[in-house]
Amino acid sequence: MITTTGLTKVYRSARSRGREVTALDGVDLHVREGEVFGVVGQSGAGKSSLIRCVNLLERPTSGTVTVAGQDLTALAGRGRRASGELRRARSSIGMVFQHFNLLSSRTVKDNVELPLEILGVSGRERSRRALELLDLVGLGDKARAYPAQLSGGQKQRVGIARALAGNPKVLLSDEATSALDPETTRSILQLLRDLNQQLGLTVLLITHEMEVVKTICDSAALMRRGRITESGTVDELLATPGSELARELFPVGDAPAGSDRTVIDVTFHGEAATRPVISQLSRTYNIDISILGAAMDTVGGRQIGRMRIELPGPYEENVVPVGFLCEQGLQAEIVAPDDTRTPEPEDDTTPAPDSGDAAERATAPVKEDAK
Repeated sequence: MITTTGLTKVYRSARSRGREVTALDGVDLHVREGEVFGVVGQSGAGKSSLIRCVNLLERPTSGTVTVAGQDLTALAGRGRRASGELRRARSSIGMVFQHFNLLSSRTVKDNVELPLEILGVSGRERSRRALELLDLVGLGDKARAYPAQLSGGQKQRVGIARALAGNPKVLLSDEATSALDPETTRSILQLLRDLNQQLGLTVLLITHEMEVVKTICDSAALMRRGRITESGTVDELLATPGSELARELFPVGDAPAGSDRTVIDVTFHGEAATRPVISQLSRTYNIDISILGAAMDTVGGRQIGRMRIELPGPYEENVVPVGFLCEQGLQAEIVAPDDTRTPEPEDDTTPAPDSGDAAERATAPVKEDAK
């Protein structure tokens, strides 16, 4: 449904004597139809630039963006016809913003109607569609309220309803829950998952919160310094030896030093998550097992977890026990004694997105006015 190929975005600042900052550096991304795909990374990794390039709110420096089989970058010309085609294509892509971007002078219903006004939809049809969407997001009784009268979670629900106004095939979420408290975050994530299932929406969301990925994502990608370093379904990532994203999703601590012991990271999911495999291993081979750390959660309706265990003696003496774990359908990864990683420092050097051409952004939600 969404594919980017060799996508780059370079920002040039006139105030910095032409200094260039590469926000995206050859990003190849593929999001399948109907899935919830999360892009996770630290500040400055290029996540926001990526999602704004997907709907051409930011024009890529090079590369292609294809949504629902249509190459949007081919429509990004400066001509009037190309601009009109891009606006029509963009209407099939909804976007939810971190800070809601609601107009304070408009009612909730009027905020939802805004994209339909821009598309030239009649007043009666706009009203019908807005009320329908407000019911869908659980705010049917707030149609005449103003943004100032709503909680943060309610404002984001209005933002989601507005993003759905044009019956999009794709929903983009730009840190939609990072300004919300944990309980409200869970309710918004559940709403996104419900919309994904009820409407068949393909959802691409960016976040710096691993909990978001664990809660609703079918697939995920890790971004660092403008590049995607790994990508796949959550199950695939957890089963990939050395996966950094798996370690971030299910952290199990550091490995202690010492050549007289064998430290193993065990990944289990499905039926294996409910079986007493570790106790069976201990009884079968009469060995003492130390549990150094463990993390378990439900991902996509399935219980998934990782555990770091320690066996006495070097690896050569534990080949058979490790084989036993693999025979039980578990992923067993030997951890080197010095396998400790320091987090990469955050990079906040990416400039703010350019203001761009107003005509090109006509279908984007208007920022809150100054009244």
